[in-house]
Amino acid sequence: MMLAITAAVVLVLGALGVVAVAKGDTSSSSVVTTTVHATLSEFKVTLDPAVVPAGIVVIEIHNIGSVEHNLSVLALGKKTPNILSMGTATLNLGKIDSAVDFICEVPGHAESGMKATLNIGAANSSVTPTTAVMTAAQMDKAMEDVALRFPEKTKGIGNQELVPKIGSDGVKEFALTASIIDWEVEPGVVVKGWAYNGQIPGPVMHVNVGDKVRIVLKNELPESTSMHLHGIRVPNAMDGVDPYTQKPILTGETFLYEFEALEASVGMYHSHHNAQVQVPNGLAGALIIGDWKDLAMTAAGTKVADTDGKAEQEVMMVLNDAGTIGLTLNGKSFPATAPYSLKVGETMVVHYFNEGLLTHPMHMHQPSGLVVARDGKVLDAPYFADTINVAPGERWTVVYTAQDVGVWAWHCHILTHAETPTGMKYMVTALIVK
Repeated sequence: MMLAITAAVVLVLGALGVVAVAKGDTSSSSVVTTTVHATLSEFKVTLDPAVVPAGIVVIEIHNIGSVEHNLSVLALGKKTPNILSMGTATLNLGKIDSAVDFICEVPGHAESGMKATLNIGAANSSVTPTTAVMTAAQMDKAMEDVALRFPEKTKGIGNQELVPKIGSDGVKEFALTASIIDWEVEPGVVVKGWAYNGQIPGPVMHVNVGDKVRIVLKNELPESTSMHLHGIRVPNAMDGVDPYTQKPILTGETFLYEFEALEASVGMYHSHHNAQVQVPNGLAGALIIGDWKDLAMTAAGTKVADTDGKAEQEVMMVLNDAGTIGLTLNGKSFPATAPYSLKVGETMVVHYFNEGLLTHPMHMHQPSGLVVARDGKVLDAPYFADTINVAPGERWTVVYTAQDVGVWAWHCHILTHAETPTGMKYMVTALIVK
């Protein structure tokens, strides 16, 4: 339904934009007034028309996305307030005679693609809408083609296990380097990702309760950084919030984070310096304290139909929706996301980590998941859910035990985060049960 509404709105607005230009008075004795219709969604700005004659320009804005957006012309100092989903606004640019650039100023949205340019040209050059129209058959073919490409290989894999060095003092030491890399989000789409050890998400670090831990972070970014151990109990001096608990780590410098792993935790590590840019661009990873395969199965008890009472897999699923990486699962967009596989009766423990700016309702078609922990704390009463709402900064731990053979879709249930008119995209993967 949402796709149909979106398509209808875009088509109508495109037609209105053309009519508005056609009615403009192009005589030399008057100033042309043109109405341009801008549609906002995750994550793009569409202008109809995209070329207008010089003169007064009024932008009618429609937010057809699922979250708030705005529209700003930095060069003119003009912008709208945040526009609610399905809301509208008007932006009068006044008289313009050269191209203007638009962005959404919600943090991370411009970096994810919410940019557009309105060009100036002859009146008759603006009658072609910028929106593409497909037939039903073309849409069906496009959807099938992208589905059959899954899982498509891309360069780079995140979440790789990082093995610590054991120091002479018995400390488990992990070495991390923050740098900017070329990261292939989906086939042929390469962005500038901000990475730990050349991967997005950064490497997974596992330690036991009682371990003494040292993380050596080297900064090879073009700006300062710091690292917060989110959800991990540490001394205040190790909290990673400059300038309060430490000085920022300058380019080329190294900082040591040292702490004792006091309690079982499902934690994240991420930048806490210019974080609205650095984290959505990729500077985040998982830090696990304790044996959560065992903790999760103990919490599940007899509620799941597992064949041997043990979890075969532990999965880190890092959610993102902004920055250069955009709407992704573990730094990849469908069809480049990784599939997962279980046999009937086997179990995997999934940790959802939301490092984005939006809430994501994660939904597996089958089986229902048993929610056993939130933010690294085991629940007194685990419960079943097929959709788990993961807010920014949250971690949810869910036990999935395979019951029925098949390929089961697994995705964010904000539909614009999982599908487009040309097929599945962004935050989509699958569980293959054999």
